Parts: sequence; structure tokens; C-alpha cells
Amino acid sequence: MPPTEPVVTNPTTATAETGPDKQTGCGPCPPTSGRISNLAPTDPGLSGTAEATAEPPARRGLTRSIGVGGGTLLTLSCVTPASSLFVLVPPLFAQLGTGTALAIALAVLLCVGIAFCYSELGTLVPSAGGEYAMVTMVLNRFAGWITFVLSFIVILVVPPIIAIGVADYVGAIVHVDPSVAGAVVMLASTVIGLLNLRSNAWLTGVFLAIEVVAIVVVSVLGFSHVSRSAAVLVRPSFDGVNAIGLTAVIAGLAVALFVVQGFSTAVYLAEEMREPHKTVSRTVFWTLGISALVILVPVVAITLGLPDLGSLGSVDITALVVGWSNSTFGTIISLCIAAAIVNAVIVMVIQNSRVLFASGHDQAWPAPVNRLLSVVSERFGSPWVATLVVGLSEAVLCFVPVETLSGVTGVAVVALYLAVAATVLGARRAAHRKPRVWRMPGWPVVPVVVVLALAYVLVEQSALDLGITAAVLLVSGLYWFGYLRRRDDRWLVTVPA
Repeated sequence: MPPTEPVVTNPTTATAETGPDKQTGCGPCPPTSGRISNLAPTDPGLSGTAEATAEPPARRGLTRSIGVGGGTLLTLSCVTPASSLFVLVPPLFAQLGTGTALAIALAVLLCVGIAFCYSELGTLVPSAGGEYAMVTMVLNRFAGWITFVLSFIVILVVPPIIAIGVADYVGAIVHVDPSVAGAVVMLASTVIGLLNLRSNAWLTGVFLAIEVVAIVVVSVLGFSHVSRSAAVLVRPSFDGVNAIGLTAVIAGLAVALFVVQGFSTAVYLAEEMREPHKTVSRTVFWTLGISALVILVPVVAITLGLPDLGSLGSVDITALVVGWSNSTFGTIISLCIAAAIVNAVIVMVIQNSRVLFASGHDQAWPAPVNRLLSVVSERFGSPWVATLVVGLSEAVLCFVPVETLSGVTGVAVVALYLAVAATVLGARRAAHRKPRVWRMPGWPVVPVVVVLALAYVLVEQSALDLGITAAVLLVSGLYWFGYLRRRDDRWLVTVPA
């Protein structure tokens, strides 16, 4: 495979490491640990204005072992269509009633524009760091740091929320405390996440097939018990009488975006994808298309097949399945849903650990911490220390009230997408005109529309959620100005050669 041209913010001043990395075993491929640094020592807050500093010693890199198929399986599993449907959608029904399907459809439409942004930046900056690496290389180091914090909020909070939901569905055979069930799922997923990525792609593929079966069954049962006209889908209400305004639907887009947000995590696997300039964009769009279909169809089926619209405020999907069929069938579907949740958490641990691995590789922390987070398993090729840190932290968070965990998730997701959409507006400057990069159609109109839409959704969120997120970003800003900004050997955001 011919080496791809490294991406840098200021190609006239950056320097690259040369020579093969004998540990990667990539043959003729360039080592993923051979990287280009984007560091401005005279003013670390700005990019492209100063000379680059020397790179830290080369480290063992991640192995390029997956293509579009494996990447789609892993990423689609992270979208968690079944866990999104069975864990995240019921509260959305309580908020938006029959307008839930409309909100998700609008979110998918908005996600098409977001997918354009991720695909272009993901091939321009193919890094396991995902959003923060893209923002840093195109804009500047401070913007990249804030983006990293936003992404870290999401990767820490989302898996525990999903894992805790397993208790509702294993309850068909055994009653267990939701926090304990969530912690057990997190620990088991962490162990599996330590294995080889290719093995995990097949394992999650099996789980994904199980959750698709559960989704198909719920959809068929719902459509076979239709109780009302499809007109209720575009005339939102709680009970067919009390209407829900469009403003409320738009405000619910933050949660709806959360329901379908996993498609963007394809960029976290960019360092482990073969030919990322082709694979990343295809994985993003395949994942978005499939996830939109498997989430929207059952939501419509449930809305139309629900016996009583008055029960939208407390939808129990297991009880619905039992009512549409029988208790034995309901138990089987519940266990399939539980398997889907486990699958989702496994993939989240795998992909989220890559972000923490990249932060250590990019010198975001004190030296001993960076060395630990950058360790890659000789046997399985996985960043095992980063995986343990992510998985164990999320297991502990399972004992925090769900309301506390979920309060800022929607805000963080919207803010993260907003950062990426704004960044892609600067991706066509001369410094970034590189070959082998996927370019979106409709630039710059598409990212401008996305920025405006996301900004409107953001300001419609609650003051408490916005305030909590702002407080986290403030603390992160203090860490930046007090520690990272003044050190030329820290926050060396890099991309693979």
C-alpha cells in the first residue's frame, strides 16, 4: 500500500519522523506512530504561525486491519440501534409524544450534513483522536483541547447510561439493581475490549444480528396492530388531543441527535482502517443510512400500534411485545434487547479507549500518565491501559444517578457536532489542499446550514445543562492556560504519516 501524504496545518515548518517502526509489522505501509506534530512554541494557542518542535520518541502504533465491512459493523454497533430504541427512545416518547418519529427524522436529516463534515475532516486528519485531532490540525491547539473535553464528556457518560438500561430487560428472568447490572456489563465489556480489534468486529457483528432480529420483531408486531392513522406522526400530541408545538420538537433534537449519534465514531477507527481516504467516508454514510432505517421504522411502528396514546408517557416496550404476542415471546425479545445493550457497551469501550490512547500519544497529561496511556498490547494490538481506564471509570459512574449522567449529554453532543461543522469551514485553505482526501459536495453551504441549525438547537436546551457543560469547559480552560499552553512538550496533536 503506498503511503498517504501526511496532513499538517503548516507544511512549511513542520517536521516528521523518518524511518520504519519495526514494531508495527506493517510491511511496506508507513508506521502509524510516524507522525507530524502541530506545535507553535512561541504562542501555543495559535496554529500555523511558528516553527514546529521535535517529536517525542516513536511508539508502537495501532494496526491497520479493518475495511468498510468491519468498520461499519463496529461503528453501527456504536450507534446501538436497539439500545437507542429500547433505552433512549422511551424517555423521548414521554417528552414528544407522537412527535418522536418526526424529531428523529429531522435529526437524521441534520446528521447527513454532519456526516459530510466528519467524512471530509476524517480523511484529512485520519487520527484515533477523532474530533479533537481534526479541530486542532485545522484550527488551533486550544480549540482542539476544548473539543477533546467535549468528546471526553460524551465517551464517559454515554456507556453507563446504556449499560444501566440492561436491568430493565434481564428483569424478565432475574431482578437486579440497575447500577450493579450496569457495572457488571461495563466490566465484562472492558475485558472483551482488550482483545484484537478484528475479533471484536466479528463478535459485535453477531450481537448486531441479534439486535436487528429484535428490532424487526417489534416493527412487525407494531405494524400488525395499527390503531391509528399515520397523520399523528406529523401532528405531534401526547394523546391525540393536546398538541405539541414545533418548538418543543426542535428542543427535543438534542436527545434525538443522541439517539443516532454513533455514526460519527467511525473517525475514531481511522488509524486502524486500510486506505482511510476511502474507508472512513464510506463507513460514516453506510452507518448513518442503516441506523436511520433500523431506528425510525420501529419508532413509527410503536407509535401507530400502541393501544392507548395516553401511555406514551411511560412506554414499556417489553409489555407492548407481550400484549401483541405472549409472555414467552416477550421474554425472548427482552433478552435480545439485553444482548444488544451489551454489544453497544463493548463497542463504546473499544472506540472510546482509542480517544484516550490518542490523548496520551499527543502528550495531553503529565509524562508518566502519557506513557501509560500510550501502551499498546504486544499480543492483541489494543491500547490496554487506556481501555482499562475508560472501562473501569464508566463502571464506577454506573452508581451515579442516571439523571445526573444524562443532564449534559445532549448539550455535549450538539456542541461537539457544532465544533466539527465550524472546523470544516477552514479545511479548504491552502495548507490543507492534500490529495487522497474526500471532499463534500455543497461546501461551504452545507457546513454553514449545519452550524446555524445546531446553534439554534443548543440555545433551546435547559439553562442547567448548559451551565454544567460550561463549568466543565471552564475548568478545562484553566488546565489549558495553567499547564498545557506554556509547555512546548505537551499537547503535541499528531496524525499518522
